[in-house]
Amino acid sequence: MLQVLGMLAAIGLTAACWGVYGPVLHFGREDMHSPLRPFVCVGVAYFVIAIVVPLLLLARGEKGAWTVKGVTWSLLAGVAGALGALGVILALHFGGKPIYVMPLVFGGAPVVNTLLSAAMNRSFGELKAPFLAGLLLVITGAVTVLVFKPQPGPPGAAAATVAPAAERSAAPASAEHRAERLVAVLLATALAMVSWGSYGPVLHRGQAGMQGSRLRPLICIGVSYFLIAVLVPLALLVPLGDTGSWTVNGVLWSLAAGSLGAVGALGTILAFTLGGKPFTVMPVVFGLAPVINTLTTLALNETPPSAVSPFFLAGMLVVAVGAATVLAFGPRGHAPAAGQPA
Repeated sequence: MLQVLGMLAAIGLTAACWGVYGPVLHFGREDMHSPLRPFVCVGVAYFVIAIVVPLLLLARGEKGAWTVKGVTWSLLAGVAGALGALGVILALHFGGKPIYVMPLVFGGAPVVNTLLSAAMNRSFGELKAPFLAGLLLVITGAVTVLVFKPQPGPPGAAAATVAPAAERSAAPASAEHRAERLVAVLLATALAMVSWGSYGPVLHRGQAGMQGSRLRPLICIGVSYFLIAVLVPLALLVPLGDTGSWTVNGVLWSLAAGSLGAVGALGTILAFTLGGKPFTVMPVVFGLAPVINTLTTLALNETPPSAVSPFFLAGMLVVAVGAATVLAFGPRGHAPAAGQPA
């Protein structure tokens, strides 16, 4: 019983961290006016929380062992996590808002998670009609969330401070490029959706490959983040002509987002350690996270309830119901041998 409660607590920790991640990261990106600089800060936070701290703790000893298979799968999980973070940052950079970008990501990720788990377990033959209906619900809910996303209110004093003349002169151009920007937002969102949907099954293989170790897979995730989210973006700042700037508020918000991501990764590992499987852990996380994301976004932006369409809320509910259906009727595969990943 205690193990189940511990697993639920770990799932709740991950859902809470990843639910708050998008709104917090949005503040960091807005303050630095750059898609790369917040990504660097996220990578730095992962370096501290997922590499430095675990290495210090590992010196005291922990069960498990370093294996080629475990390291490879865990590094791939880190790559998936980092690419997902990049997808979220790009979606926000192209004009997307956390209140609908994150529900779309969290709505599609459990579908990817289930399909990849089925492929890795060779259990596609177990796909049943209720499971396919759940996929349809997720897609329908995601489209509803996108169509009825909350719109900004009428421009007030705050909006007037952001170069009103420049905005008026750019209005025709923005109308011409609206469809193009929407496509960019959707492609970036899809990158995050696929990457984070792949994260759970891949990480589970990595942890199983290292004989149930909790700290070793986290270290590998941190290494991937450091390479992809710190070294690469720093090298690209000048060649890509990044026009943003390092600001104290932007750095702090982005570091906070990276810390939330890293703690969420730890929560996932703990859930797997306590007996959870990707088929169960990840859809529950992705079902709770968008609700937390929406409540956090509304609270941070002080959005009045009247600005939220009931159709938007209904779309979120449909996504959650679809994700739960995918979870309940998803293929489980054959029981794995002892010590082998599920």
